[in-house]
Amino acid sequence: MTSQLFMKKIAILLCSIVLCFNVSNVLVYAQTATPAQGDISPTPTGDSSGGSDTIDELNQRISDLQQKVSDLQSQGNTLSSQIDTMNNQIQLTQDRIDATQEQIMSLTMDISSAGQRMNSLEGSLTNVTRVLLSHIVATYQAGSASDMQVLLSSSDISDLVTKANYLQFVQAHDRTLLDNTEQARIDYANQKTILEGQKKEVLALNTQLQQYTTTLNSQKQAEQTLLTQTQGDEQTYETLLQQAQAELAGFSNFTSGAGGSSLLSGQTSCDSWGCYYNQRDSQWGDLLINGQSGYTMAGYGCLITSIAMVMSHMGHNVSPADIAASGGSNFAVGTAMLARSISVDGVTVTRNSVSDLDSALQSGPVIVGIYAYGGTHFVVLKSGSNGNYVMDDPYIPNGDNINFTDHYSVSSIFEMDQVSVN
Repeated sequence: MTSQLFMKKIAILLCSIVLCFNVSNVLVYAQTATPAQGDISPTPTGDSSGGSDTIDELNQRISDLQQKVSDLQSQGNTLSSQIDTMNNQIQLTQDRIDATQEQIMSLTMDISSAGQRMNSLEGSLTNVTRVLLSHIVATYQAGSASDMQVLLSSSDISDLVTKANYLQFVQAHDRTLLDNTEQARIDYANQKTILEGQKKEVLALNTQLQQYTTTLNSQKQAEQTLLTQTQGDEQTYETLLQQAQAELAGFSNFTSGAGGSSLLSGQTSCDSWGCYYNQRDSQWGDLLINGQSGYTMAGYGCLITSIAMVMSHMGHNVSPADIAASGGSNFAVGTAMLARSISVDGVTVTRNSVSDLDSALQSGPVIVGIYAYGGTHFVVLKSGSNGNYVMDDPYIPNGDNINFTDHYSVSSIFEMDQVSVN
């Protein structure tokens, strides 16, 4: 009898040790597998930068270059200063590309590392919860024994008290551990939301990277165009610059004489012929042409807007804003004056001079330059002959399909161009 009682005590002791060991393991496991939300961070496997500039260094270089470009733009207009400005703008865009790539790389590493850990921890949390639930069921089944059963199974009063206290301790601990586990699950769900935000940020940065790359290519092309236009000769540059400035001054004089460059709303309209656009439309009236300070679409955009209208007639969905921001290679020697041949929307658009207006109108619209209001202006002639023409005027409010001679004289025409698109 004494031997059986001893063996029973040993069995009770072993069960208690195993149970305490399991509870301790669950507790330690849960504590190490559920760090606070802010503790989640990637564990680098090495120096991923490969010795490249850090984001902070790149941002400082970007700031310095922005100041340098600003300083250069305030200097006199010479070919050498223009080329110097372009080179610094190119370097500025390249540094922006490098900084954006660094940001993308850093965020991608964070997302990859934290995502892997979260997936692993999610599985661990699930396993811990399942074990806890099973454990709680077993504990409460043991705790549901009748008082008589507990009394009979106890060897003495001390054993009875120990059993009662132990069950209460385990039940309280299980409840606390289960609550902590559920909170850890909530915390990681919140962290997952943060990671989703980082993924969206990467997508936005990739879009920005594409824009910077397009800008870089445009800037390089603009510099090459300038060198081609001037043949690297300072005197040629001065001549072309003066010519462009004179043409732009003509636009400004017309706008001032015709009533100013106030913005308009609700101007765009499209039909079977194409679209009517107005240079003063609030959609783009304040837009700077080729980024040139002071040269807005509302004040200087008649030629650009006329080109856009003819392109719409030819089946190309290109707005005046698209042309105004199409890159320096489409403008004369870095000014706001549109070149005769431009590239936009993946096609080349060329203005070709015509000598017989009526004959040209038989094959399509003609863009004409006119003298009016002390300056110069461009409109689109759509049809007509013998001095009676229908036009789309990019300046007059709702100036589509109106009579040319109601506003200008045929003798005021100084240039006639037909547009070809390749």
